Amino acid sequence: MDANASSDVQKAEELKLKANDAFKANKFSQAIELYNQAIELNSSNAVYWANRAFAHTKLEEYGSAVQDATKAIEIDPRYSKGYYRRGAAYLAMGKFKDALKDFQQVKRICPNDPDATRKLKECEKAVQKIRFEEAISVGDAEKRSVADSIDYHIIEVEPQYAGPRIDGEAITLDFVKAMLDEFKKQKCIHKRYAYQIVLTTLELLRSVPSLVDVNVPNGQHFTVCGDVHGQFFDLLNIFELNGLPSEDNPYLFNGDFVDRGSFSVEVILTLFAFKCLYPNGMHLARGNHESKSMNKIYGFEGEVRSKLGEKFVELFAEVFCWLPLAHVINRKVFVVHGGLFSVDGVKLSDIRSIDRFCEPPEEGLMCELLWSDPQPQLGRGPSKRGVALSFGADVTKKFLQDNNLDLIVRSHEVKDEGYEIEHDGKLITVFSAPNYCDQMGNKGAFIRFTAPELKPDIVTFSAVFLLALLKKDEDLVISRSGLSVSRMRL
Repeated sequence: MDANASSDVQKAEELKLKANDAFKANKFSQAIELYNQAIELNSSNAVYWANRAFAHTKLEEYGSAVQDATKAIEIDPRYSKGYYRRGAAYLAMGKFKDALKDFQQVKRICPNDPDATRKLKECEKAVQKIRFEEAISVGDAEKRSVADSIDYHIIEVEPQYAGPRIDGEAITLDFVKAMLDEFKKQKCIHKRYAYQIVLTTLELLRSVPSLVDVNVPNGQHFTVCGDVHGQFFDLLNIFELNGLPSEDNPYLFNGDFVDRGSFSVEVILTLFAFKCLYPNGMHLARGNHESKSMNKIYGFEGEVRSKLGEKFVELFAEVFCWLPLAHVINRKVFVVHGGLFSVDGVKLSDIRSIDRFCEPPEEGLMCELLWSDPQPQLGRGPSKRGVALSFGADVTKKFLQDNNLDLIVRSHEVKDEGYEIEHDGKLITVFSAPNYCDQMGNKGAFIRFTAPELKPDIVTFSAVFLLALLKKDEDLVISRSGLSVSRMRL
């Protein structure tokens, strides 16, 4: 090895160590950039590729993680971490059969690795379940509505139940406030009332088109929130900062209400309850996590089963299929969870005509609405997630021109400041789950639009930390910190 090559190898190793430190500090984007530099100096080191794959996984960029881990395996076919990283990425994508093959290989290389054994068993169980479900599945024509089989009126509320009650058919603001107080104490409402909230929401959503036109009168405002991912106390903080939803203070929550966080049931019942209370004051869009496959992997299904029971798992899956796919505010601002399309020429009428009542497909307009991401380069490229695509500023510009729109607002990606403005100011990402997964350290944000100008007023906020849950007089007192707020107008 000549002196220059030796120097590059040494520099690459130093960069790897810096990248590892950034990774440990949860600065995953910074770690990826440092691994990039190490790979440029020494691309034949499998460790660099596998480490970068791990950082991509932390950012939920599973497609990129699979590519990097595959490269590590090509460099060193006996490198167990390459198979492990790729298997973990496949597992996160719900590709259990592919993950199973990789974890089987890890087991062959490292037969005594307990973590590999655990992952292998997890994959085997998932694959067996898939095969069983395929064997007993029925055609769409034979499927029956879970909702139609439920009559909450006949469910008895025990006399000893001390929580809030709904008298009759009307869900009131007093009930919703009392429900929020119960959730703050980490208590749940009676199943009868949970059924009533979910079933009432379903009836409202059935009459909503796949693309919803929102009208904001002059002088009135409208708030768009991004992912909240089961972070109930941060959701309450949004309401504290911006007011409770109402007909005069309307909200749009732009998908990914559930999964990841520990209070997804509380979040979804809260959003649904406000939808029932104010049908025009609470708008809800579907995200990629409002799906069976995501809910199995990322926690919502298990949480629902634990807190409400098996029947609610099926019921939520059905209701999620009725959530609309996009909104347009005053015919000028297009709001969607993911992004744009693999082809030009898509019109709003094409989105409006999508038959959305299904689990999200792996390709096509519906998939791309829920999964796509912007990219800094022009044109289109492969998705770093391994689903849908990435699209550039030229794609954004043409879609806006084709549909006489001014701006795209989307969510779907964690951002350090809670938002990011891209594509020549024509696309804003908003993310409303601060300190995502209790480790990312990011801020949250929401956007207020006031008619007729509809200029985005971006409000950012820090996470709510539960420093103490102190029991006193049968009440749990919540101590908070980190309520810093900043505002930016464009």
